[in-house]
Amino acid sequence: MSNIRLYPSGQEVTCESGDTVLSALEKAGYAIPNNCRAGACGECKIKVLKGEYDQGFIMDMALSQEERAEGYGLMCMAKPTGEELEIEWGTDDAQPKLFPPKENIYFQVVDRVQRTPRIIELRLRPLGAPMRFWPGQFVMVGDERNGIPMRSYSIANIPNADGEICLMITKVDEGMTSGWIHENLQPGTRVMINGPYGTFIGDPSVDKPVMCMAAGSGLAPILSLTGAALARGYKAPVTLIFSAQHQEDMMYRGLLEFWASKYRNFKWYCTYTQDDSAELRGRIPTILKDISQDLSEHGVYIAGGPGFVEDCSAKAMALGADKDQIHTEGFFDQFVPERPPKERLMG
Repeated sequence: MSNIRLYPSGQEVTCESGDTVLSALEKAGYAIPNNCRAGACGECKIKVLKGEYDQGFIMDMALSQEERAEGYGLMCMAKPTGEELEIEWGTDDAQPKLFPPKENIYFQVVDRVQRTPRIIELRLRPLGAPMRFWPGQFVMVGDERNGIPMRSYSIANIPNADGEICLMITKVDEGMTSGWIHENLQPGTRVMINGPYGTFIGDPSVDKPVMCMAAGSGLAPILSLTGAALARGYKAPVTLIFSAQHQEDMMYRGLLEFWASKYRNFKWYCTYTQDDSAELRGRIPTILKDISQDLSEHGVYIAGGPGFVEDCSAKAMALGADKDQIHTEGFFDQFVPERPPKERLMG
């Protein structure tokens, strides 16, 4: 096992024995431009400042002898051989680029859990290659050939080897798609998915306190972002506040308690808006100042209905949060995603 240090940000990533630098950084949430992943295109070319590594077999057209002499390497093939490898990859460059979305990807429902009276959790696995996505992104689900419009649903889990994705589906009154999902998608059902979409993703190169706020199925992208940050060894304090109406609307208590036990920097709260017996009561904008009086140095992530997002954002700014550091995901019934511009896509 080796340690990869990023210069000049000073961020560090653990590289397991046998992993390439590219794969280790991707597991930690960093995005390096790449294409062939076989030492032939040169897109993952980075200067190595310190440390030893096995470059493996690469082509001169991808990395010339002159570039090698200057210290450059191809990270898709480079495997650290010492205790530490320092590479030139600054904070700005570490901003994640997006994976190109695809249409009509076949998934199969492998599990279904009733999380609340109105929200089900679906776990789906791809019948082909896994869909690559960043924590916080969403997919589109529907059956347009049979008159069921495509609707957006955030992914609640972090990327994993088998490509499984977890979705929380709220049954919306008169919602054609959510009703179809609740009534028809059972374990064993095949469904086509489009995605991934969205830019509600964190910057893994930034290490600052994080405040997350969610209501209802808005918890899905917040769980994905939080789980990814904790798994990669995020050291700054992470606080998650979930808003529910009643005790029966509280979801994932076991997972949140597990994170709180395993990670000393993680705390979570649930506030109830229609349960006078609860210890913490009221909407998040009302009780936020009791949890944190100063958000000036925080990254803020908010997901839920448009009104919820707007009110929480206003309160966060009132508590000092920088507008540029407030990231939001508002759920609109008729939302249709736009294809991201080419400069935001990974090569």
